[in-house]
Amino acid sequence: MIGDGTPTFDARLDIVPTDPGVYLMKDASDSVIYVGKAKNLRNRLRSYFGKNPQGNAKVLAMISHVADFEYVVVGSELEALLLECNLIKRYQPHYNILLRDDKGFPYVCITMQEEYPRIMKVFRPDKNMVGAKYYGPFLSGDLFRALQVLRDIFPTKTCRKVLPRDIGKERACLNYHIGRCVGPCQGDVAVEEYRAVMENICRFFEGKYDGILRDLEAQMNEAAENMEYEKAAVFRDRLSALRAVMAGQNVSFPRASDRDAIGFYRDAGEICFRKLELRGGRIIGSSTYFLKDEGETEDALIEAFLMQYYPTAAEIPKEILTSVELENHDAIEEAVSEMAGHKVNLHVPQRGDGMRLLEMAAANAKEALRRRILRVGNSNESIDTALERLVSKLGLRGIPERIESYDISNLGNDDRCGGMVVFTNGRPDKQSYRLFKIKTVEGQDDYASMREVLLRRFAHADDQKFGKMPDLILADGGLGQVNAVYSVLEELGLQDKVQLAGMVKDRRHRTHGLVNRDGVDVDLEAEARDDEEAMALFRLVTAVQNEVHRFAITYQRKLSKKRNLTYKLETIPGIGEAKRKSLMKHFGSIKAMQSASVEELAKAERISAKDAEAVYKHFHESEN
Repeated sequence: MIGDGTPTFDARLDIVPTDPGVYLMKDASDSVIYVGKAKNLRNRLRSYFGKNPQGNAKVLAMISHVADFEYVVVGSELEALLLECNLIKRYQPHYNILLRDDKGFPYVCITMQEEYPRIMKVFRPDKNMVGAKYYGPFLSGDLFRALQVLRDIFPTKTCRKVLPRDIGKERACLNYHIGRCVGPCQGDVAVEEYRAVMENICRFFEGKYDGILRDLEAQMNEAAENMEYEKAAVFRDRLSALRAVMAGQNVSFPRASDRDAIGFYRDAGEICFRKLELRGGRIIGSSTYFLKDEGETEDALIEAFLMQYYPTAAEIPKEILTSVELENHDAIEEAVSEMAGHKVNLHVPQRGDGMRLLEMAAANAKEALRRRILRVGNSNESIDTALERLVSKLGLRGIPERIESYDISNLGNDDRCGGMVVFTNGRPDKQSYRLFKIKTVEGQDDYASMREVLLRRFAHADDQKFGKMPDLILADGGLGQVNAVYSVLEELGLQDKVQLAGMVKDRRHRTHGLVNRDGVDVDLEAEARDDEEAMALFRLVTAVQNEVHRFAITYQRKLSKKRNLTYKLETIPGIGEAKRKSLMKHFGSIKAMQSASVEELAKAERISAKDAEAVYKHFHESEN
């Protein structure tokens, strides 16, 4: 990290997803020094690695030691906080010291062995409390929030009274009178009724929401039928609180199962395995492994991973999820079961929680490998090797300092655009990226669109803000696209100044090799299997091709979303094409229109007071 907050490594925050997840900061020795969770991974990491890092002195000190990071994408904030807790426990990161306690991590203990069970915060399970149920561990703040949610759903006792000793000694507190406690201290609550509340709390921590939901609905309906409307309203509020919890955990795993999910992804001559660990229905850990892709089948690679990883694993669950059926399924299953000391099932899920967990593992494997490819390996040496190999394979005049690549993206005849990415000295130079909205080409014509983009780009050849001239253009496409680019360079008299090659994809739409103007193909994928230098070049070309495609299609989707939102204006009563255009001309954007008052909307040309009311109502319907 340098003084202005810019990381010395290639953070590439623009490709970090905006999903909830957990991130692990690493120092130069690859040790985990901090674990954190985020509702939005990209925004949180940007707060660390932007131009002005945010945080207190300790956070800034931590940032100064970060040499790399990785992240795990999960399905909900709850999964993120539980995974964070377990990763802190596993790695004991130096900068998480404030989140640790000499006694350990707090648990929720429910003393179901007692006549009147209590809810307690403890720091370790007590083996002498036979029959007590423990849930966690949690971080202290997260435990507090979990208990707050509980009190919105269940009428739990929060006072310090000891039951049955203190029954009848004092008047009931306010919580009893407002329905937030069943009032066991009054002596008129059956033990069975009180324990039923505590059993529901246990079901809540186990993720068994459906049964609780049915019980609350039945109680609400019964109270309504008996015309006990205040009581029914209490159950209604509890139902709303529970549904809010359920809505926030749409990718949770309510079945209290122990599983490992083996995520698999391959690209640019490499393979990534991402293992997610589910224990008690919660994701508690993640491990990432990279290896060279030598052309083996997916099932053979997964078999090898299972047989090499699990002999030394600290724990082997009863079920392991894989993406494909293994050829030697029975033998591998028997071998892993022998390692575990219990029966282990190897399973390829087709639906349900297992399928969602496996998809999450595969998505995280893809994220990890995509980031690794974009960084062109983990060292400057690999980048230098890649550039030298590029010179050799294409017969370039020298090592290209600036590489530009272009891609055209469209949705039929709509939202046509182009993207330009720049790699300077083998690394992506995001500040030099440019986007082009196609203006002169009618219909879907990628060659004509590429011509427009190139002419507009080279019209800025002398503009220092736009960037210097490229040493090499890598066109996203085969010989046809190369020839289309060359015709523009020739027209501008640049054919001898700017070198050119094309990036070819295979049938799976993944980077395969290079092609020059003479039609000579370089099979990078095949060469990379036996040659480390070829692997470095294959990774560089894949990074360029993936990045230009990502950049162009992201812009195309943005244009599509804006177009669809704009034309939705014409669904408003009284608003046709002319009035839509008038509104857009007056306000400049949908966002500005949404923020406008009725009076401000009426100031646009052609817009009457009635039109303004209709537009305002359209944008604020949910508030009524």
